[in-house]
Amino acid sequence: MTWFMVAGVVVVAAAGLLRWRRPAWYWLTFGVLIATVRVLVRYASVMDACGLTVPPSRWRLTLARVTNRPVPESHVPRILRLRPTRTGLVLRLKLRPGQDAFDVSAATDRLRHSFGMYGVTSREVRSGVVEVRMTGYDVLKQVQMPAKTETRPMRVPVALREDGSVHYRDYRAVPHGLTLGATESGKSVYQRNLVAGLAPMDVALVGIDCKQGVELFPLARRFSALADNPDTALELLEALVSHMEEVYQLIRAEQRISVAVPDAEIAADIWDLPDDIRPVPVVVLVDEVAELALFASKDEEKRRDRIITALVRLAQLGRAAGIYLEICGQRFGSELGKGITMLRAQLTGRTAHRVNDETSANMAFGDISPDAVLAAIQIPAETRGIAIAGDSTGGWHRIRAPHTSLRQAVNTCNKYADRTPDVPALAAYRPAAGPLPSARVPLSKTAPATA
Repeated sequence: MTWFMVAGVVVVAAAGLLRWRRPAWYWLTFGVLIATVRVLVRYASVMDACGLTVPPSRWRLTLARVTNRPVPESHVPRILRLRPTRTGLVLRLKLRPGQDAFDVSAATDRLRHSFGMYGVTSREVRSGVVEVRMTGYDVLKQVQMPAKTETRPMRVPVALREDGSVHYRDYRAVPHGLTLGATESGKSVYQRNLVAGLAPMDVALVGIDCKQGVELFPLARRFSALADNPDTALELLEALVSHMEEVYQLIRAEQRISVAVPDAEIAADIWDLPDDIRPVPVVVLVDEVAELALFASKDEEKRRDRIITALVRLAQLGRAAGIYLEICGQRFGSELGKGITMLRAQLTGRTAHRVNDETSANMAFGDISPDAVLAAIQIPAETRGIAIAGDSTGGWHRIRAPHTSLRQAVNTCNKYADRTPDVPALAAYRPAAGPLPSARVPLSKTAPATA
């Protein structure tokens, strides 16, 4: 009996230590079993307390009265499947007649407290079937991406959602995106994860970094074109517009619309073209859009108008030509001048890190979801990297990208430098990929003069 008590104390101590230091390990060893038992035992009473039951049907009440039996109890949604995951539980429910998916969504916070889980979210799978995802611990506190993720062309796993699922940046589904956030909010880390995820793919990366290239130029070996000032950015964007027109001419030449051509072979974008003639897709990353939109003189205003016009044309017409925009900034409102709101209307994917005011959050989600605006302004300053991701459908998620240092991103880009495609229209803006200097000179000293 003594050895049994000692073993029990050791197990309890080990569970407490794991829950404190390694919550993911605790969940996989102890938490998943405890949570499963708790959900199955409390299920009926919790559903009743949360108002997720329906009264018995009339024929059951009539049958009970005729046979002099007790009145049947209210019906709870039927459990179709209970599946443990590495971060929580997935509960698939079959709703009873008269119930709605909104009823479950409105009760998620009460379900979280009743089942003792960290977070609960729900979504409608199909008519009458709702999937409830419950997380057993704070998965965003220390992000650990799964070892295996779905692999598709132009689909990049960039972050982890609060329900434990992977957040993908799918350019074929959401061609253009906008990323907002204050200084030190985690935008750079998010951008590094995006570049590192695109590096192994057959895609041309084009960067515009008007902060003298401090963010994107260390990754230059994987970029097909880079610009570090507004003048070069204008030339690069106009070259992209010319490239887009050439791609459209290629698509038009390959359409061959006639009665004999099957519908599946009619080309409407680059993905309908044969592999041997398909142009390489292009992802354009703009690090700070305000540097392109601000001006201080008449000449700079003319340059600014041409830059915004080129960006709007790429956003409106670039998808079919395989040109995708990824625009980052601290603010993105009408104060940046004419054409900005027209550009923002084309940026379907929205990601907002911590912002300093509600107006900035409204720039991202004001026309999508008021709940997402509230969630964006509630991100605390100490949780760097937390962001709200949404799209035009009104759905949104709380996400966090895994921490990727600049050194890690540089190593990834150098590893896949041989996959950098040559785009003829952008050849003039290809960054030099010479060897790195072997010695660094401190900023306070000057290099010695050479004879």
